[in-house]
Amino acid sequence: MSGPDPRHQRPAGVDDATIRALGKLSEGLECVEYARGHLYGFHRLSGTADLTLGESVELLREAGHHDLADRVETELVGRNVIEGRWTFQLVEDYDDTYYAAVREVEQAARDQLVEGRRHLHEAEMKEARRTPGQPHHAATPDEGS
Repeated sequence: MSGPDPRHQRPAGVDDATIRALGKLSEGLECVEYARGHLYGFHRLSGTADLTLGESVELLREAGHHDLADRVETELVGRNVIEGRWTFQLVEDYDDTYYAAVREVEQAARDQLVEGRRHLHEAEMKEARRTPGQPHHAATPDEGS
């Protein structure tokens, strides 16, 4: 077989404009996914910072700096990153309010327009750019390199 597998071929009757539009919608979803990754990175780093600040409390006490240890413990350890919220709450709100909605609409558009197929724009770009028969230009893994 030469060419994309059936999962990556446009259904009959689907025009170029639809493929481009779905490609752009998919690109938007990819940006949302990337932003979500940064948000989770922010969540992890903020949590690590809080735990590290907590560790500094004991070290400050061991070094005899009890007043400063008390200040770090009461003012910084466990502090909200924004009023009333820790980062897990930001992640949950992003996931529930925005991320889930973007994923649902992108999926619905693909279901409605191209039988749920993914990455048709990219699959067609790959097909246009690859050189059939050249090493590492196979259309699918089972075609070989």
